[in-house]
Amino acid sequence: MQILLSLSVALFAGLMLSRLAKLVKLPAVTAYLIAGILVGPYVLGALGVKGLGFVSMADVKSYSLLADVALGFIAFSIGNEFRLSQLKKTGRQATIIGIFQAVFTTLLVDAIFIGLHFLMPDKLPLPAAIVLGAVASATAPAATLMVVRQYKAKGPLTDILLPIVALDDAVGLILFAISFGVAKAMRSTEGLSLVSILVEPILEVALSLLLGLVMGLLFTFFERFFHSRSKRLSMSVTFVFLTVALSMIKFRIGGVHISFSSLLVCMMLGTMFCNFCDVSEELMDRVDRWTAPLFILFFVLSGAELELSVFTDLAIVLIGVAYVIARSAGKYLGASISSRATKCDPPIVKYLGITLLPQAGVALGMAIKAQTLGADGAIVAQITLFAVLIYEIVGPLLTKISLMKAGEIKPEHKTSARHEALHALHKKKQMEEQQ
Repeated sequence: MQILLSLSVALFAGLMLSRLAKLVKLPAVTAYLIAGILVGPYVLGALGVKGLGFVSMADVKSYSLLADVALGFIAFSIGNEFRLSQLKKTGRQATIIGIFQAVFTTLLVDAIFIGLHFLMPDKLPLPAAIVLGAVASATAPAATLMVVRQYKAKGPLTDILLPIVALDDAVGLILFAISFGVAKAMRSTEGLSLVSILVEPILEVALSLLLGLVMGLLFTFFERFFHSRSKRLSMSVTFVFLTVALSMIKFRIGGVHISFSSLLVCMMLGTMFCNFCDVSEELMDRVDRWTAPLFILFFVLSGAELELSVFTDLAIVLIGVAYVIARSAGKYLGASISSRATKCDPPIVKYLGITLLPQAGVALGMAIKAQTLGADGAIVAQITLFAVLIYEIVGPLLTKISLMKAGEIKPEHKTSARHEALHALHKKKQMEEQQ
């Protein structure tokens, strides 16, 4: 009962706040995150009434399975953006921009934070400064995708944005692994480990893409045996569940740790399916509708996980502000320089960097892994939590504004689905009366 109460309160809070957000023209994602804060441990949860809200961070994390599944479906949807017909137009530009802006952001944040280390060595250790540069490269695909969907954004900026966000995670994983390896070596007397710095991250990316490829081919093969919409939708859900489960497998071969990125695996699952199945667009659309409540819960839970206690430490706040400014400059300049070099349209050059600001899941995953560095890792985690809190609230709004300025979000002329249903019912009654 407590689980169902907590989830229903979370879903209800997200839905009601989304109505308020619409009145002030904020993206629904922002409303869901704020709803999460309200039902989280610092507001309703602080009352200690189980079921009314999430009473502790442990309570929120107990629903992590929902978050894993939601991220799997989000990544699966982003894979739909890698259609070969579309990549022929934007593939080269997206690849160059995706790699360049991520590396540029890491180098810029590293340079600034290494400088800050010499100014305040007690507050910002060198290993933490190096790791934060790699964390800065990560972008949140979930928030970006939800804004694009909510406002039905279409155009050159949207076409190149989603592939870049997807590529960003692969590049970010490699950058983080290298930076984390260097930071770890600085704290030990054993020296650099070539396996942990280069082999493991490259294996993680390669094996994730391979697993996604195999699962995508299997999904395409089995889907053709079903013709009804409901069973084909069920098959889609089955394969996303299965792919997320398989991507959680971890093991060792000798001294090498083998693991998978569920985001990359599910992206490749979606990519293979959309390129090999002729009717994939129709099925993808049905999956998107089925997952709507799941996505709301994902963002509400993400909001509940935001650690407000980071505001109590002035040093963390100051370093966090510096991180937000440095990362924002890196994303904007990196995207602007590379998009101009690849001869993109002026709106892309001007607005792409702003749409890459949201940061959440992948960065938090990096921060959790960084905590194995001890005290240095704890600083990385606190600063990342501070930045995620800022970016997740402000980022979706900035993405919306950028897409509007680029002319890819048109003025809304939506009709109410409720009114349409009532009109259809009224029309049906009139026909029955005439008969």
